[in-house]
Amino acid sequence: MDRQFYNESSASKLGWEPSWFGCEYFDEDLFEAIEDWQRANSLAADGLVGPMTFRRLWTEREENISDHSPKPMNVCSGEKFIVHNGSFLPIDWDKVVLWDDPDGLKLEGGHYKKPEKDRKPTQFTNHWDVCLSSESMAKVINRRGIGIHFAIDNDGTIYQLKDTQYGVFHAGDRFGNRHGIGLEIANAYYTKYQGWYERNGFGPRPVVAKGDAMVHGRGLEEHLDFYPVQIEALKKLWKAVHLGIGIPLEAPRHANGEPILTTDPRCNSGEFSGFNHHYHYTKKKIDCAGLDIWTLLEEVKEEIDRER
Repeated sequence: MDRQFYNESSASKLGWEPSWFGCEYFDEDLFEAIEDWQRANSLAADGLVGPMTFRRLWTEREENISDHSPKPMNVCSGEKFIVHNGSFLPIDWDKVVLWDDPDGLKLEGGHYKKPEKDRKPTQFTNHWDVCLSSESMAKVINRRGIGIHFAIDNDGTIYQLKDTQYGVFHAGDRFGNRHGIGLEIANAYYTKYQGWYERNGFGPRPVVAKGDAMVHGRGLEEHLDFYPVQIEALKKLWKAVHLGIGIPLEAPRHANGEPILTTDPRCNSGEFSGFNHHYHYTKKKIDCAGLDIWTLLEEVKEEIDRER
C-alpha cells in the first residue's frame, strides 16, 4: 500500500490536513508524527489516518479547539477565526469567541450530528433569538434540544457554539439542517423589553415601525430592531463564511430579481445556495423579516471587490 496516496485520499475525503499533526507535507515526517500520535492514544501505529484515527483526532481537537489556532498570527495581528471541519478560517472582526474559550457558549450533546466526511454547507440561515442575550439563547436551545452554529450578541460579539462541520437542528426537518449553517442574532423583539437594554448599558434599540417589516404578505407589528454593531458583525461573518466555505453571496429572489419575502421551496429542496432567513423555509416563522439581506450582501460583495 502506498501510504502517501492513502493519507492524501483520506485527507481529501475527511477534511484533515498535515498541519493537524504539526507537519507541512505528506511525507515521512508526517507518517512519523501520525505514528507518535497513535501510540500516545493507544492505537495501532501504522502512520495512516483511517476512520478510527480520524474519529479520535477529531474529538480531541474539538474539545480544545483553541489550542490548535494559528497562535503566532493571532497574537501578532489580533486576527480572529471561525472554525469549519477543524480548520481555522480568518474573520475580520475583533470580537469572536469559540466554544472552548473561557467565556464561550456551547451546545450540549445530542443537539447536532457530525457527518463521516467533510460536510459542504450550501446555505446560511439567519434567525432572531427572541432572547435578551446570546447567553440566554444558548440556555433555551439546549433545554429545547435544538442547536445553532453562531450567535451575535447585543454588543456585536460573535459566538461560535459548534464547528460548522456538524449539522445542527435549527431549521426544522429540512435541507437547512443537513447542509446549512445557522445563526441566532440577539433581539428580544418585543418593545416592552426596551428598558432592559437601556438599564444594562446597551442603549435603546432601533425600533421597526408597524407595517415596515413585510413577510408572508403582511406587515409585522412594531418591534425591536438590531443594533448597528450587530449588522456590522453579521456582514463580517457572512464574508468569512463566503470566503472560507464558498457559500454564494446570494439571497432568494423571484425570476424578475425582486426579493422573496415569503417561503422559497428551493431552500427546502436544496436547489438554492446562498444566504436566507428562517421564514424562507416555512410560513410558521417570521424571522428575520425586515432585515434587508439583499442590500447587505451587495455591501459585502463591494467590500470584497475593494480588497482585491
